[in-house]
Amino acid sequence: MIELRDVTVRFGSTVAVDDVRLDLPTGKIYGLLGRNGSGKTSLLSALASYRRPTAGTVRFDGVDAFENPAVMRHTCFIRDTLDVSDSERVRAVLRVAGWMRPGWDADYAARLADLFELDPSKRVSALSRGRRSALGVVLGLASRAPLTILDETYLGMDAVARADFYRELLADYLAHPRTIILSTHLIEEVADLLERVVILDRGRVLLHAEADELRGRGIKVTGPDTVVADFAAGHHVLAEQSLGGVRAVTLDWRPAPDDVARGEAAGLTFGPVGIQDLFVHLTSPSQRLEALR
Repeated sequence: MIELRDVTVRFGSTVAVDDVRLDLPTGKIYGLLGRNGSGKTSLLSALASYRRPTAGTVRFDGVDAFENPAVMRHTCFIRDTLDVSDSERVRAVLRVAGWMRPGWDADYAARLADLFELDPSKRVSALSRGRRSALGVVLGLASRAPLTILDETYLGMDAVARADFYRELLADYLAHPRTIILSTHLIEEVADLLERVVILDRGRVLLHAEADELRGRGIKVTGPDTVVADFAAGHHVLAEQSLGGVRAVTLDWRPAPDDVARGEAAGLTFGPVGIQDLFVHLTSPSQRLEALR
């Protein structure tokens, strides 16, 4: 179990992470979602022991993580900037990773480098944005670290390379179970990989739930204006659109089969709300204003 207790991270007068409390069971793929400036990287830095929290503690199985070699050597934190020297060659970067990571698989790293067309003889400074992202992916996956954190590492990769990455991540996770945390803006692309989701908003945890629970949490209802209004009465409306006499609303509600049957008989149609759509609705400024009313 990974435990975050009252974790706060401040930069001067700016509060990046605000009193976060989380229990993260290990052996799962997590998605950490949040808008720009929500505090995701600051939270992950504290979780990976890259930064001491201003307040609060991070514990792994009850042991404090910060400056604890036994914990840190089993944690791999890959940021989009890559914490490697630009002057080093790719083969040297991979070799050093092998020295540092007890679970490092050199053969798997070589296979991934081939897959992503990484030239081992090139210096990091000569790599394109996409190849730098690929190098981060290789470092993260081949580490086989019990806690592997990928902080938007793969955003520079093109669509084909990202698809290869998702396939490799899932296959290697199934073969070598561990805890993987993905911080991403590409929610729709990774949604099927995620087992649990944490949504961060302005430094606070807005939601922490099983991904399957979120996939069935919301529903989109479309139909005649007055019929939709009657059906939605008493339920939290996340979004709505109207055109002529037709209205579509997104509800934060999981209706029972009888409710759906009743709505369909009245001329309504129903559609699912994906994790990305739910995230957009929950973190939109309009929802914040609604919460304050």
